[in-house]
Amino acid sequence: MQEWIHGLQRFVWGPGMLVFFLAAGLRFTWQSRFFQIRRLRLWLKTTLGSLKTKEKSEEKEEHTISQFQSFCTALAATLGTGNITGVATALMFGGPGAIFWLWVSAFLGMMTSYAENFLGIKYRYRDQEGRWKGGAMVYMERGLKCRPLALVFAFCCLGASFGMGNMVQGNSMAQGLWNTFHIKPFASGSICMILVAVALTGGIKRIAAFTEKLVPVMAGAYLCGTLAVLFVFRQQIPAAFSLIFREAFCLRPVVGGFAGYGMGQAIRMGIARGIFSNEAGLGSSVMAHANTRVQSPQVQGMWGILEIFIDSIVVCTMTALVLLVSGVYEPQKYLMQLQTGQAVTDGTTLTGMAFDTVLPWGREFLAVAVALFAFATILGWAYFGEQTAEYLGRKKGAALYRLAYILLTLPGCMLAPQMIWDLSDALNGMMAIPNLLALFFLGKEIQYDR
Repeated sequence: MQEWIHGLQRFVWGPGMLVFFLAAGLRFTWQSRFFQIRRLRLWLKTTLGSLKTKEKSEEKEEHTISQFQSFCTALAATLGTGNITGVATALMFGGPGAIFWLWVSAFLGMMTSYAENFLGIKYRYRDQEGRWKGGAMVYMERGLKCRPLALVFAFCCLGASFGMGNMVQGNSMAQGLWNTFHIKPFASGSICMILVAVALTGGIKRIAAFTEKLVPVMAGAYLCGTLAVLFVFRQQIPAAFSLIFREAFCLRPVVGGFAGYGMGQAIRMGIARGIFSNEAGLGSSVMAHANTRVQSPQVQGMWGILEIFIDSIVVCTMTALVLLVSGVYEPQKYLMQLQTGQAVTDGTTLTGMAFDTVLPWGREFLAVAVALFAFATILGWAYFGEQTAEYLGRKKGAALYRLAYILLTLPGCMLAPQMIWDLSDALNGMMAIPNLLALFFLGKEIQYDR
């Protein structure tokens, strides 16, 4: 069974899927005439520049959340272990050149995210209680007129929320706290389960209130830690960028007597880890963005661009630079491990070693950062899963989902076999297929300049 699931995961995330993702981003980038660059000032002003004024003037509604809250909820789901462990994994398996291709996937993914959120606002509707209903399954059903495709997406999203959104994240958090502080997984899992229960029983309003406070603090603290390391090793930063660009197009250098990272490896790992981190094209974050008070699809699309920018261009880049300038990244060692079949150093451990070179409690700092990132992802995905459960089974389905999600938090922190990782990763990819198809057929409806 495990071999079959692993084979499914490798098949779903094969070269064809990566090309599919890139093609979607390239289509919307070209269609918008490179909107993410051409209108850089506009989308920064519309998003970050509006926080001081717009929130005060927005008309509050009972069942909606602010633009900033919807952004934080969506960002909470994307900012996770992929920003730490995923980046380190990309370096170890794809070399420094993988970071360049992660940037490429993020650059194109900005417009994919714009397209998703544009359609999410355009096709959302209010239910009998006045609550907004939106998401990828909604524009598949109402825009594409294809409910079977919407059902496939919803079932895959539901499964992915239990696995990748909950159990995998909880296990990463618990293992980090155990290895660093010797906190037993049962204890950390119990506390996590209680906090998740408190957040989920309050609906989107309470989840948004959690993420609105957690995400800025979490991201800010992590970036401060990375800046401290980069300041100490500031003279190495130009060399790190040079290495990234040089190896991005290197066919197969020789490192320490072993055949080095090839260009194909760099492209595959960089794009795959980029998608895993920012989730552009999966269609999951649309459900958070669709609950905002904003009325303009273009405006909410710009918030989607900012989400990818912060996740991949800012946070992932900072992690990569910390690993490269601190001296803990040893390509010869990892190439030998890969080519001789040895176990490769864990990505979280490697990143902790990088912080430990400068910060007095570097490993402890990273363990707390991983815990906060993981918990934020659990909350974000809880909302995505609840929305799909309500789409499939109405209020009863949503209630059963909340209960199951809360109860699975504890065993997820204690047990996360490789099969769960592979199955969750496969469901992530399978969820992207109907979403990318919907974007392909509805793409002509997307507008850019206001």
